[in-house]
Amino acid sequence: MTKNLTLTAIILPLLCVSLYAQDDDKKAKASPGATPKNMWEIGLHGGHLFVAGDVPYKPGFGGGFHIRKATDYIFSLRADFMGGAAHGEGIGPNYDPDRVFDNIWLSGTFLGVISLNTLRWDKSVRKANLYVMAGAGVNYFRTESNEWDAGSEPRPRMPDLTDWGISPHMGAGAGLSFRLSKKANIGIEHVAMMGFGRRADLVDGIELEAGIRSPFRDIVNYSSLRLNFNIGNAATSSEPLYWLNPLDMVLNDISNIKSQQEAFLQDSDGDGVVDALDEEPDTPPGAIVDTKGRVLDSDRDGIPDHLDKEPYYTPRAGETINSEGVVVNPVSSGGVTEDRVKELIDQALQNYNPSESGGAVAEWFLPMIHFANDSYSIKYSDYGTLAGVARMMKSNAKLRLVVTGYTDQTASEGHNLRLSYRRAQEVVDHLVNNHSIARGRLVIQYKGQEDALVPVSSSYMNRRIEFRTARADDVEMDPPAGINSDGY
Repeated sequence: MTKNLTLTAIILPLLCVSLYAQDDDKKAKASPGATPKNMWEIGLHGGHLFVAGDVPYKPGFGGGFHIRKATDYIFSLRADFMGGAAHGEGIGPNYDPDRVFDNIWLSGTFLGVISLNTLRWDKSVRKANLYVMAGAGVNYFRTESNEWDAGSEPRPRMPDLTDWGISPHMGAGAGLSFRLSKKANIGIEHVAMMGFGRRADLVDGIELEAGIRSPFRDIVNYSSLRLNFNIGNAATSSEPLYWLNPLDMVLNDISNIKSQQEAFLQDSDGDGVVDALDEEPDTPPGAIVDTKGRVLDSDRDGIPDHLDKEPYYTPRAGETINSEGVVVNPVSSGGVTEDRVKELIDQALQNYNPSESGGAVAEWFLPMIHFANDSYSIKYSDYGTLAGVARMMKSNAKLRLVVTGYTDQTASEGHNLRLSYRRAQEVVDHLVNNHSIARGRLVIQYKGQEDALVPVSSSYMNRRIEFRTARADDVEMDPPAGINSDGY
């Protein structure tokens, strides 16, 4: 029976700690991020065990281990197990004869622990942890005691032996531990345990009369040095929460949100598509991309449009291309040759009179020029495109073009109108200054953020210049408000 009670006293606190841990894991899964998953603490201890009772105590010793788990940043639970030997000798305050006793003590205590310096938020991890604790448990002890006559020669008078037995007790104490690393800490601690029931006064083996308690209950005291280890995966679990700043996780979350926001808006390759939506975040400078940031290859010949001199000519079966996307072995289909087609197009353009035809010539061959965000500078990669427009205009002396500027939708309407005007003005100035196209053959118009090609406010495709053949009634728009007299 006694052995069964002893096993129960040892297993019950461990079972409570295990059930708490399972419940804590369920809560962590139900509310991810509410509190971080943290390690268990297992400690070894040893120190001075003594009894404050009816007989003056002599130095004793004890040792054991504990298991501790934080419930939050302030509270934790601890199951403590210890054993030791206590001694006493002399005349006590309530008993005249000399008395000597030897006690063998075993106990298990379940404690609630409160960290007193947890609410200091100046550092993310504390170097020291000051705590108090209280709880209850059971003990299993045996005391052997003797009395001596008061005389010149002490001699045994009444041998006394307290058999092994179990009784409940309450415990309370305080401690201070110091952090050595994320995995270990060292501490000092004192715990006092006071029993209940008749055996509570038999720790030192003395009762005033048989079956009558002495006025002063025996209190078992244990001062110990403790070496503690944090058990768990450091990659997935934090230190026990009583070492951590409860605000540190909140501040880290705020910092992570800011960094994620910056990363979401970042455009590493400058193609006008933010990295969060960019499927090719490392496109080369000047590359023409679609709305997902992918390099365009319109004719699917393997040469991207910004390097392809024939970006819209798909090679036919048997034809090969060079590194510039130009077909080097045109295959005749038995009809009109490619050179003949070019000749016919040139003749048609030379005979084209926009005032007579009403602008009926197809405009699909006229390119677009795209710009960087909030910029009206022409990219070097577009110089060749503008040179092609200039050659076409020189070949058709009567041809007039409308140059229309557009923007995306990331700024105010007034700013976008001015920016779209400047883009059109910059293209016109380039054609006039670099290719000697008469200024009167170019008509500036601007629409700001209207007529977006892509329904994304910051899309690269919306920051563009479009060309079209001018009709007889097309006139140049006056500069928008805020533009200087020189057009800038």
